[in-house]
Amino acid sequence: MKVTFLGTGTSQGVPVIACSCRVCTSSDPKDKRLRSSILISDTPAGNIVIDTTPDFRYQMLRVGLKHLEAVLITHSHKDHIAGMDDIRAFNYFQQRAIDIYATEFTQQVIRNEFSYAFAEQKYPGIPELNLRTIGTAPFNVNGLDIIPINVMHHRMPVMGFRFNDFTYITDANFIAEEEKQKIRGSKVLVLNTLRKEKHISHFTLDEAIAIGRELEIPQVYFTHISHQLGRHEEVAAELPAGMALAYDGLEVIL
Repeated sequence: MKVTFLGTGTSQGVPVIACSCRVCTSSDPKDKRLRSSILISDTPAGNIVIDTTPDFRYQMLRVGLKHLEAVLITHSHKDHIAGMDDIRAFNYFQQRAIDIYATEFTQQVIRNEFSYAFAEQKYPGIPELNLRTIGTAPFNVNGLDIIPINVMHHRMPVMGFRFNDFTYITDANFIAEEEKQKIRGSKVLVLNTLRKEKHISHFTLDEAIAIGRELEIPQVYFTHISHQLGRHEEVAAELPAGMALAYDGLEVIL
């Protein structure tokens, strides 16, 4: 299985519009972050994307993706669903609807935000979406077993996902003990890390490091990174062994 980081930035991306801080003006490509999303590929299930960000179109073009089997949605915030309209390109070339796996609550938001895709009288060329309901139970996508992990983003439930030895969690600041048990044994954990200072709905760098240590994960990658965390090169040098900042385009083979 191959994991490609399509984007590793927070909701505003990096650089942030109109910002002239050291990170936003950095020439390091690793300090250029689209909104957070990953691609799961090289599995019998085909290509699976987690979250359709506002940058979805460019992310697909950048990796040259020609075929998409399914999309998993972590939650309904705009930076995780705004690009869903561009799924219609895959509809056109594949001549079928694309399966979208999401909780009932997230589906309600998708139906509201993209109401034209679910209208009785559909306009030609709209995205064709098959909404598939997920909850607390493990589910299967084209032969690939997936374990959902419930985390909290302040007061908002968010779905993390475990694929075999790989676990992906974004937009969280609390993981209950019973959900941590689902993560244990993973070889790779991806966890959101907004900045070093305390935040109401995201893990800080120290909090994310602590979780990686607590769960004894051999390799931890941090994502959903804001310009407030600092420059990639400098922060990466501070991290413990077995922990690293993810960056756009990073590929992990499991």
